[in-house]
Amino acid sequence: MRRRLAVVFLVLLVLFLPPWWTLFASGTDWPLPVFLTGTALFAVWMVSFPFLMVAGHGPRHSDRAARIADTTLGMVWVLFTWSVLGGLVHLLLIGLGVGGSGRARAVAVAVAVVSAGLLAWGHYEAMRVPRVRRLDVRLPRLGGGLDGTRVVVLADTHYGPIDRARWSARVTEAVNALDADVVVHAGDIADGTPVQRRTQSAPLGAVRSRLAKVYVTGNHEYGSEAQGWLDRMAELGWEPLHNRHVAVERGGDTLVLAGVDDVTAESSGLAGHRADLVGALAGADPDHPVLLVAHQPKYVPKAAAAGIDLQISGHTHGGQIWPFHYLVRTDQPVVRGLSRHGERTQLYTSGGTGFWGPPFRVFAPSEITLLTLRSGEAPTTA
Repeated sequence: MRRRLAVVFLVLLVLFLPPWWTLFASGTDWPLPVFLTGTALFAVWMVSFPFLMVAGHGPRHSDRAARIADTTLGMVWVLFTWSVLGGLVHLLLIGLGVGGSGRARAVAVAVAVVSAGLLAWGHYEAMRVPRVRRLDVRLPRLGGGLDGTRVVVLADTHYGPIDRARWSARVTEAVNALDADVVVHAGDIADGTPVQRRTQSAPLGAVRSRLAKVYVTGNHEYGSEAQGWLDRMAELGWEPLHNRHVAVERGGDTLVLAGVDDVTAESSGLAGHRADLVGALAGADPDHPVLLVAHQPKYVPKAAAAGIDLQISGHTHGGQIWPFHYLVRTDQPVVRGLSRHGERTQLYTSGGTGFWGPPFRVFAPSEITLLTLRSGEAPTTA
């Protein structure tokens, strides 16, 4: 327990100390009341943060506490990032002999203004209906009858403490306007149980497609009743690909839509849940092209080894708040976009439709993706 508390305290100091130092204590020479007020606010903010996180995401699951804690996390991350950058600029100006006595105060004001602007813009980006990203993906094994198949991808909707039922309805409208043959939800549907997020998930029942609507679990489902979410999506008219596949046909040609549980499923202790590609493909004709839905991009080595034609994933959120994508890259092979893995397999990683936790997206826009599948051997471009 002492070690855990020490680690928590160290992390809090790392996050909160640079902003406090840059804004109030780096030679800014603010009047004493300003310095004391700023210091007191940062101290209260830092001390209250872990308690809010526990109240919001612990056993109590208080949505109100979660909203405050998540917003705090996003704010302090942006302030931390730009305070570090501001500190580097400050050192550079000192080395160049530029700025004089007002240098520290100018840097503090610049950091505050930039951070406030990015947070306001980032909140707008997180809360708006995502823009549609359109991309042609050429699959050499795809039959001519399926050429032009329109696959709409949703991922990481993360219905959560902020009620986004109206947002969910508008996302559904945007999806239906794309006239999809197949709609994919690549997991992390919500932070909360199906009962808690029933209103927010309800609009998914109105999503339309010609051939299929398929869904796989993400890692967040395994903290909030994964089996319940599989059942809820089935209730809403989706095909839960719980280590299974369905085949769709058009123009005499067949495409296999397969899905696996998230890679964290096995460690969840939930009986019958694990990422099982062999089980997902059992009974599928090996001559038919396969579109695999797997929540995390790092599943792609197994997909490539099995000769999957296209894997669709989410999970990364494109980093969500810059420069977090550098950390995501240490865990995942791709942060977003189309990539090739091995001779046959391509991977499309969605930047995510919603957001997790902090209601901000900074230099990492959300997306609804329209993939148009093309047959033949022409080169594929991202």
